Amino acid sequence: MHEQLYRSLYRIRRVEEHAARAYPSDKIKSPVHLSIGQEAVSVGVCAALEPNDVVFGTYRGHALYLAKGGDLKQMIAELYGKVTGCARGKGGSMHLIDPEAGVMGASAVVGTTIANAVGYAYALKLRREPAIVASFFGDGATEEGVFAESLNFAVLKQLPILFVCENNQYAIHTHQRQRQGRPDICARARALGMPAECIENNELLNLVERGKQVVGRIRSGLGPHFMEAMTYRWQEHVGPGADFHLGYRTEDEAQPWKDSDQVHRLADLIDPVRRTEIETEVEEEIAAAFDFAESSPFPSPAELHEHVFQEVCA
Repeated sequence: MHEQLYRSLYRIRRVEEHAARAYPSDKIKSPVHLSIGQEAVSVGVCAALEPNDVVFGTYRGHALYLAKGGDLKQMIAELYGKVTGCARGKGGSMHLIDPEAGVMGASAVVGTTIANAVGYAYALKLRREPAIVASFFGDGATEEGVFAESLNFAVLKQLPILFVCENNQYAIHTHQRQRQGRPDICARARALGMPAECIENNELLNLVERGKQVVGRIRSGLGPHFMEAMTYRWQEHVGPGADFHLGYRTEDEAQPWKDSDQVHRLADLIDPVRRTEIETEVEEEIAAAFDFAESSPFPSPAELHEHVFQEVCA
């Protein structure tokens, strides 16, 4: 299990580091919100999901897309705005989707996919299908009205959904304590009648263990569950650089999270020879994905009118 988890964690980290290096060249045609530092949440939760389960994410969605099995080549091509991308070059970094892998899409509008995820979970229940839904969102999204409405509906209908709040403590440049009169998101979920828990330390193996227990509970028909996962983004809100010079957070605040980097901690649990093999395979895969994006064509003008609406035949 450790090798599989390490492959996923290392792969996400390196994909994003490659994207960060390519970003200043202007080859990436959309804003990029990196998940560096937050990878363990997506990897840990997705390790508990089955292939037929689905996830809905946020604009900071690279880690979730890859952890759930989204196609890497299509992801990089989408960042490049190429027609071979997962949204045919129209969505960019903030709108990754791969339905075949159970990645049902991300959105640049804060909180919107929470309701989408609840609707999907409702459909699963009505159809009596065995799959479950995991809805990922940030701490800032919990301040949107759709958050309370969606959780309330999920409780009322006892839907098969896991709500995952990736709490990196900042909504762009504003800390949670400056935005919320009572910065206890789990308490708000419990007030709506939903079991809720906070995972404090961003520790991958703990996330995997709790994820499997919670997912098992949901799958058994006991209704929705709320998980708040404390984490921390290393880079600026959007883009590849650091932002400590802006003054809203400090390097001292970030350092403990970097010291407990889950990529390095899990690497220490892998046999060195096997770890080198995994890393070599991942680096080759990433290089091929960027080559694919570089060589792929941009969409033709005709694409402007494609996939705009769905025609329904009578």
